[in-house]
Amino acid sequence: MNGINLMIDTNTAIYLLNGNKKIADLLDGKNICISFITELELLSKPNISSSEKKIITAFINDCTIYDINYAVKHKVIELKQSTKIKLPDAIIASTALWLNIPLVSADTDMKRIKSLNLISFEI
Repeated sequence: MNGINLMIDTNTAIYLLNGNKKIADLLDGKNICISFITELELLSKPNISSSEKKIITAFINDCTIYDINYAVKHKVIELKQSTKIKLPDAIIASTALWLNIPLVSADTDMKRIKSLNLISFEI
C-alpha cells in the first residue's frame, strides 16, 4: 500500500466485487476504507450465496471499517438538514468528511455535498 486512503461507497464496492476493471485500477494499491453502512449493505444482500458471502467477507477484511462516532453523527445531522440525501449516504459521506479523505462513488446525489472531496465515476 502506498499510504493513500480512499473511502468507497457501497456502489463502488459492488462494482469492484463484480470485476469492474476501471474501479480495480483506481483502487489498486490504495488503503480502502469503508463505513459500517457499506459492510452491512454488502452482507445483507438478499439470497446471498455462501461463496458470495465468503468473497465479500474477504474483501471487507482487507478494508478499514469505520463505525459511527459523535463527530460523524453531528455531520450526518448537518448534511440531512442541508441536503436531500439518503441516511446511509449521509453516514458514508460524513465518515469521509470526518476522516478528511476522498470518497469514491458513482452516486450522483453525493455531488450535492460541496464540502466532500468526491471522486465521481460513471459506469
